[in-house]
Amino acid sequence: MEIPLKPTTRAMMTTAALFSASGRHSLTAPQWLHPLLALPIAAALLLAAAAASARPAPDSFADLAEKLLPSVVNVSTTQEQMAGTSGDQELDEFFKEFFDRQGRMERPRRATSLGSGFIIDPAGYIVTNNHVIEGADEVTVRLHDDTELTAEVIGIDDKTDLALLKVDAKEPMPAVAWGDSDKTRIGDWVVAIGNPFGLGGSVTAGIVSARKRDIMAGPYDDFLQTDASINRGNSGGPMFNMDGEVIGINTAIFSPSGGSVGIGFAIPSNLARNVIAQLREYGHTRRGWLGVRIQTVNEELAEGLRLPSTEGALVANVTENGPADLAGIEQGDVVLKFDGRPVEEMRKLPRMVAETAIDKEVEVVVWRQGREVTLNVVLGELDEAAEMAALTPQEPQGTPERREGTVDLLGLALAEMSPELRERFGLDDGASGVVITEVDQAGSAAEKDLRPGDVIVEVDQEPVANPGDVDQRVSQARENGYRVVTLLVDRDGEYQWVALRIDQG
Repeated sequence: MEIPLKPTTRAMMTTAALFSASGRHSLTAPQWLHPLLALPIAAALLLAAAAASARPAPDSFADLAEKLLPSVVNVSTTQEQMAGTSGDQELDEFFKEFFDRQGRMERPRRATSLGSGFIIDPAGYIVTNNHVIEGADEVTVRLHDDTELTAEVIGIDDKTDLALLKVDAKEPMPAVAWGDSDKTRIGDWVVAIGNPFGLGGSVTAGIVSARKRDIMAGPYDDFLQTDASINRGNSGGPMFNMDGEVIGINTAIFSPSGGSVGIGFAIPSNLARNVIAQLREYGHTRRGWLGVRIQTVNEELAEGLRLPSTEGALVANVTENGPADLAGIEQGDVVLKFDGRPVEEMRKLPRMVAETAIDKEVEVVVWRQGREVTLNVVLGELDEAAEMAALTPQEPQGTPERREGTVDLLGLALAEMSPELRERFGLDDGASGVVITEVDQAGSAAEKDLRPGDVIVEVDQEPVANPGDVDQRVSQARENGYRVVTLLVDRDGEYQWVALRIDQG
């Protein structure tokens, strides 16, 4: 059964148990152990015991909770909806027909939701989740002393699920400080404070269970995972380290029942802090833009690209006249370093770029045809137009050899681009390359779901224009002892790198 991932404002109550171990253990060397061996082993045991007790389980969280509770607020929203609306289109149409038949007017009703937030500035700035206040007509904040204030929405960011509110307070408000989430280690103690099920300020404790979780919630996923109980109403609340600093914003849970089962997720503070600062200054986010589409480097692609590892982000396409294009980044490059930081995996690059200042010149190291190339890129600003910009395919150059042919090593029948093939497969006028006309179901191409109508643009980062070009590149790779070649494939205007095993016959 698939276990749903839910925002914490939509969770349902369940019972959870929190286990902690604070017992101490002593180890004694056997009496027969040789003294020369016993000394270093005993020393090692003492060092291990000292390391294990470096951050012991606290006797109580009371002092920390007493200090932090006043900075955490309850967030409630109201939204006017027409009677009979549910968010389900078919159901809403049924209710509309019902009211029409009855000759009755649909009356608006008030929908409410609950969440949490925390004060980051004595002037009244409050952080919460976007999904807590999304679509609200009115947002109300209740302080720890039960004072209720109307909040203004300063800005939202749906890509990271963050929102910034502002209330007018008569006196300075108790604020908390951001911590460094990058320094947080798996196993560190954390405290979550929020408004579960509308009960008011509640404190739970646990540990950081994992870091850098990608839960498919957005393009910049980098969640902290915790076993501290997080339930409905905890969304937008802070997760603190033992120094009382905010290292995360509680956002989602992973649960079969809708309630806490000890798997909760928090947006790391180092991601949130930059977003919140931009919302405060501009009312919206301003993210850096590189102008590339990227994909993961798997083991087969790494072998085909002659890379020593699977680290980096493979450039599938480059936006014409975008920052990357102007700096000389090309299709098939693998971005290894960005602004001095290694790109350990593909999904880290979008966050690195987004967090970098617009118009900043950064150094980008790419892997290109077996060697590292360093380029300087001046970043642009990411906006909707940039995200949706049409990508113009590069025109490959090649020497015509055969208009049709087969590449038995890949299990493909190929043909040179022609008006007849464009019409037959519905190919765009701008498409260029070698058209796949048949796929041997017993070959490696079939395993990677290549289909008739797909267009091969490059083989091993070299443009191809006819079946002979493809055959030559594959044969050359085989002669050089390689088992895999990489193809840049155009399918309906979408580009992707595919690693194909060379059939040995």
